[in-house]
Amino acid sequence: MSELGMAAPRDYFELLKPRVMSLVIFTGLVGLVVAPGTINPVIGFVALLCIAIGAGASGALNMWYDADIDAKMSRTAGRPVPAGRVTPGEAFGFGMTLSVGSVLTMGLAVNWVAASLLAFTIFFYVFIYTMWLKRRTPQNIVIGGAAGAFPPMIGWAAVTGTVSVESIALFLIIFMWTPPHFWALALFSSQDYEKAGVPMLPVVAGERETRRQIMLYSLLLVPLTLLPGLMGMAGALYTGVTALLGAGFLVFAFRVWRDETGAYKTAKQLFAYSILYLFLLFSVLLVEQGFGIALPLHL
Repeated sequence: MSELGMAAPRDYFELLKPRVMSLVIFTGLVGLVVAPGTINPVIGFVALLCIAIGAGASGALNMWYDADIDAKMSRTAGRPVPAGRVTPGEAFGFGMTLSVGSVLTMGLAVNWVAASLLAFTIFFYVFIYTMWLKRRTPQNIVIGGAAGAFPPMIGWAAVTGTVSVESIALFLIIFMWTPPHFWALALFSSQDYEKAGVPMLPVVAGERETRRQIMLYSLLLVPLTLLPGLMGMAGALYTGVTALLGAGFLVFAFRVWRDETGAYKTAKQLFAYSILYLFLLFSVLLVEQGFGIALPLHL
């Protein structure tokens, strides 16, 4: 372990929240590929790099601000700032440098619509979610989840220079996916959140209400995932696979809703499935549109 303020490169990499970043890059890529029109491959790579760096910047600033509560939670106590491997000032400077650099590069190399969306995404995650909502309301994940839903819109804007209803549909899918995904995590991590004083839904409203909300949001999510097909942005393959995946999601959510044991086994299963679910859903859309194999959807 490095000494206080003597961070190793891996510590700065950890500040970027690489697991979250990988999902951001992937959904941004999907937005870029499914958008109408073409983009120079080099410019497209720069756009994805800016999305990745912007996401990493948000993660670093989040770890800077949340170091006090991260230190109280077993799941996050080993992060670089609470563990003392990176100082708060270093994390803040790192995050700000990446934020400004990613937005300016996106604007100068790609277009300013995509850059503006990227800037707003960083602002929303740091100021609206991290600084305002997270410690004040159990709706933190519901509203704050918008930050994680912007990447496909940014990818779309990188190609088209616009925001369209199709890109908003991709946004809505991730936005509605976020609450059941994170509330499943919150169910089996509620003691950590309670210890840190974070008003996650299980801490404030109880486990029964959390399970009910997971079921409700899941029922809203599954129809939304069919929008790309209904809007002509995806074909029969996407729609069929999405319907099957959605049925599976509802089964897992139903099991959580009806689980009175308090063992959290069903919540852990839903959490794991939700990650796979979103990955497969966007993967099919990427393959279908990227390889031009979309079959018309006849209603």
